[in-house]
This record gives sequence, structure tokens and C-alpha cells, in this order.
Amino acid sequence: MSHRKRQAVVLWIIPLIVGLAGFSKFTQSPRFDLYRAVDIVQLLGCGVCFGAVMVGLIFQLRGSRT
Repeated sequence: MSHRKRQAVVLWIIPLIVGLAGFSKFTQSPRFDLYRAVDIVQLLGCGVCFGAVMVGLIFQLRGSRT
């Protein structure tokens, strides 16, 4: 596997593992039953949107240097 492909895999795998671990801990919480499904979906949607903005910002900043 080339260095660039390995870097791309790590770029996706590590945040995925960290995110799944955090979500798993969140679902194991005793207060998890108090949240409605729509609140959880909205929370996940917000996280996805913030993540997309962060990735876009990083690409924007990286592109401005070259």
C-alpha cells in the first residue's frame, strides 16, 4: 500500500473509531433513555455538518498555500 493511500485510510479510520467509541459510551449512559430518537438523529446530523465544515475549511486552508 502506498504511503498516500495509507495516510488516507488512517485519516478516516481513527476518527471513525473515536466517534463510535464516544457514541457507544453515550448510549450506555443511564440517561440515554430520556432522549427521544429525534433528538439523537438531530445530534448526529449536527455532528456530520460540523465535520463537513471542518474538512472543507482544512481543504480551503491547504489549497491556499500551494
